[in-house]
Amino acid sequence: MSPYRIPYGCQSIDQADIDAVVAVLKSPWLTQGPTIERFERALAEHCQAEHAVAVCNATAALHIACVAAGLGPGDWLWTSPNTFVASANCGRYCGAQVDFVDIDPRTWNMDAQRLADKLEAAERSGTLPKVVVVVAFAGQSADLQAIARLSQRYGFVLIEDAAHAVGASYMGRPVGCGAYAAMTIFSFHPVKIITSAEGGMVLTNRQDFAERLRRLRSHGITSDPAVMQVPDKGLWYYQQMELGFNYRMTDLQAALGLSQVARLEPFVARRRELAARYQQLLAGLPLTLPVAQDGAESAWHLYVVRLDLSRISLTQAQVFEALRAQGLGVNLHYIPVHLQPYYQEQGFAEGDFPEAERYFLEALSLPLFPELSDEMQDEVVEHLRRILD
Repeated sequence: MSPYRIPYGCQSIDQADIDAVVAVLKSPWLTQGPTIERFERALAEHCQAEHAVAVCNATAALHIACVAAGLGPGDWLWTSPNTFVASANCGRYCGAQVDFVDIDPRTWNMDAQRLADKLEAAERSGTLPKVVVVVAFAGQSADLQAIARLSQRYGFVLIEDAAHAVGASYMGRPVGCGAYAAMTIFSFHPVKIITSAEGGMVLTNRQDFAERLRRLRSHGITSDPAVMQVPDKGLWYYQQMELGFNYRMTDLQAALGLSQVARLEPFVARRRELAARYQQLLAGLPLTLPVAQDGAESAWHLYVVRLDLSRISLTQAQVFEALRAQGLGVNLHYIPVHLQPYYQEQGFAEGDFPEAERYFLEALSLPLFPELSDEMQDEVVEHLRRILD
């Protein structure tokens, strides 16, 4: 339960969701059962992808995607500094070095031109990345066309961290379709577009990636005679082919997620309606409002504004405190990853990625979730207007 009257995000659970979970509780399968495959198939079909692999959370999804991509010690992973730490930590889990590419000052996603410049320099120094994790911040894809061309030129595996972007589209196709990224990661945390309580998924069009992802989520084990190193000894037989992880999703989680897929389109439609209302209601205030990336239609996991601190008398912290004092659960997404103590121990410092740092000093995430009413949204805007006057 949120301590705020109006939280920044909130799950929407209906009777159909409850019934779906109860049905699994009454079934023989609580985990490793058929509901997981049904959830995977439903989302793969929605996203026009060949394969979907469900796991216990999106961090696990990022981790095994990097392993499937062959990332390891001596390699580099690059990502955006404007993201949750998991987008970078997945590289460290593999023993790789992590670096960042600064953000576009308009869209707040990874800047494709900065990426191109950095790749050119890395080619000269022999430090090209093996994996680039591009974040669909707030629900909107980055400039994936340009980044995919760079992937082809420089040979890195492109992973889209679309934890915010289930239900979004890019260039007229669903995010997750695989037209640009080798693998796409979704999150089903309760504040995301749809929820399975906790959970994540990797979508890919590559059969080899999908097969390895399925092994990796379950200890590196297979029961497929076609890939075993000795003859199959019976239905009970299995072999561990590599060091994997216990990253499996339960059927309880999958049942909730599958039920929520049925409401994915209305969820996203309502988020887009609320975002459009914010754009209209906040016009003229000392704020920078979000703008669209060419070709991208956001799922609007977050609605983030930037305070024009030159036009108001309050600090960012004072605006936060004033809004929260009114019971409004505003938030900040994100503290730049390179400023976290762990990454500063890796050699990063303030000033390394100035655009992300400027963004951080001005950002404010406003409440946005499907059950946010127009009246609640009007209240958020009115309080913000009074505070900024």
